[in-house]
Amino acid sequence: MAAVEVKVPDIGDFKDVEIIEVLVKAGDQIAVEQSLITVESDKASMEIPSSAAGVVKELKVKVGDKVNEGSLLLVLEGEDAAATPAQPAATPAAAPPAAAALATTVVPASIAAATVEVLVPDIGDFDEVAVIEVLVKVGDTVAVEQSLITVESDKASMEIPSSTAGVVKELKVKVGDKVSKGSVLAMVESIAGTKAPASPSPQPSPAAAGEGARTTPSPAGVAEGRGRGGAFEPHAASPSSGSGLQAGPRTAGEGDREARALPTAALPQHEPGVQRAHLPHASPTIRKLARELGVPLDEVKGSGPKGRITQEDVQVFVKSVLAGATQTRAQAAKGGGAAASASGGGLAGLLPWPQVDFAKFGPIEKKDLSRIKKISGPVLHRNWVTIPHVTNHDDADITDLEAFRVLTNKENEKSGVKVTMLGFLIKACVAALQKFPDFNASLESTSAGDQLVLKKYFHIGFAADTPNGLVVPVIRDADKKGVLQISTEMGELAKKARDGKLTPTDMSGGCFSISSLGGIGGRYFTPIINAPEVAILGVCRSTTEPVWDGKAFQPRLILPLSLSWDHRVVDGAMAARFNVFLIQVLGDFRRVLL
Repeated sequence: MAAVEVKVPDIGDFKDVEIIEVLVKAGDQIAVEQSLITVESDKASMEIPSSAAGVVKELKVKVGDKVNEGSLLLVLEGEDAAATPAQPAATPAAAPPAAAALATTVVPASIAAATVEVLVPDIGDFDEVAVIEVLVKVGDTVAVEQSLITVESDKASMEIPSSTAGVVKELKVKVGDKVSKGSVLAMVESIAGTKAPASPSPQPSPAAAGEGARTTPSPAGVAEGRGRGGAFEPHAASPSSGSGLQAGPRTAGEGDREARALPTAALPQHEPGVQRAHLPHASPTIRKLARELGVPLDEVKGSGPKGRITQEDVQVFVKSVLAGATQTRAQAAKGGGAAASASGGGLAGLLPWPQVDFAKFGPIEKKDLSRIKKISGPVLHRNWVTIPHVTNHDDADITDLEAFRVLTNKENEKSGVKVTMLGFLIKACVAALQKFPDFNASLESTSAGDQLVLKKYFHIGFAADTPNGLVVPVIRDADKKGVLQISTEMGELAKKARDGKLTPTDMSGGCFSISSLGGIGGRYFTPIINAPEVAILGVCRSTTEPVWDGKAFQPRLILPLSLSWDHRVVDGAMAARFNVFLIQVLGDFRRVLL
């Protein structure tokens, strides 16, 4: 065994890029091409793989450090032979900058070749997803984990990697085809021993640095404890209440690399059924961002190499439409211009944001927004602008419930499970959602018009505080769980949130959200609905107040509630009834049994 230094390889024309994530720790056994860190510039993020296999003896970097080509990342204890051979001098000039960070598969002539089928691996709970891009052609030599195609669902896009290294002899799919787990992608003349581990999972594609990101092989599969996930990268989770993020902090391999600090707008989409002659020259990350903002990418002029569309190009386009300086083809076809302004479409006609030199008035300090705030800001803006919010404020008497909570904790002291009022609130909200199913719904626009999707499951999101901001993990099937089990899961999810280890699955699928400021204070507030949900409950700190019982004032513990609801789905009478029922349940928790 020998000590091996692992350094940053050629990462293209990038200097002093910041480390935003360290993916391994001392003592980990790592493989060649396993991702070690994630770095991010102002334009892209990428994972840096290891050039050698072995055991991590010492980490030389931490989150926040800045690195360049040649920077020392860590020291491995491994065999010298495990190191990746040096990059051959004959590497084609057209190879993408990031490709030098990845291993080249060497195929010994002495080993017999065999043609094998490359199949779509487990891509999560998704079927019949459309192929929007084919990244290789017949005759190309591909490496294990190199991306072959890009597929896209209505929620996300991802690149599907090859499970075998070799030469592409035949492609079995084309743009527009739909594939599922097990679909044949290509016939590859492979070399014995070059297959990836069984059941590889595709990696959501980050915004690769520089030109040629499409053909850059993805880093090899991650060692135990950090699998690829296999599910599509979801949209950034919608934050609740001024409260925080949906789609909170990024964890390794989850693909929420891009910071969406862009102005949002309800831009007209392409007309259904319109076929484009070719895909816009943009990465899956940029396409997903454009889809979230309603930007027709084939109308955006790219400023990157060979006309590639960048995040800045999308931002400039959105600002231009918001200012009324640009019309999309969909706007023009529908009359656009003054008509769009009159209807509020695109928010045209607003005055530009004031540009102020604050330093003229006194000392200032500038600091960057956290990643969570960069991601949540545009989502909150969209939800507040597009959803007609109404908020009802009410008070619930929780005197008896609080006494029961204290007694429960005392009886379960040895179990280590601490029941909070939020656990009871989640159970009470489930009872209210069951009685008023329109609150457990989402509004969906289809070619046939708007429809209300009524959910038969009860997944409740709750705001969890983290050092970087609020995120919204989800308690699944809360109707089938008791308060003790809900409290246990809340504690586990809250810890994952604080440690930055929440996954997209932990923060997706919510039906209704609760934003509690009880531990901080306040009386009432107006929480922002967490789209595509139609309501959110805000909770503040309970206080003891005198309440008239008909004969005298009695001290009662009062909990302030603020229910925001979508007026397109819910009306005032239904909202009032929902609150009344919720207050009754909190006043006498036996009602959840009815």
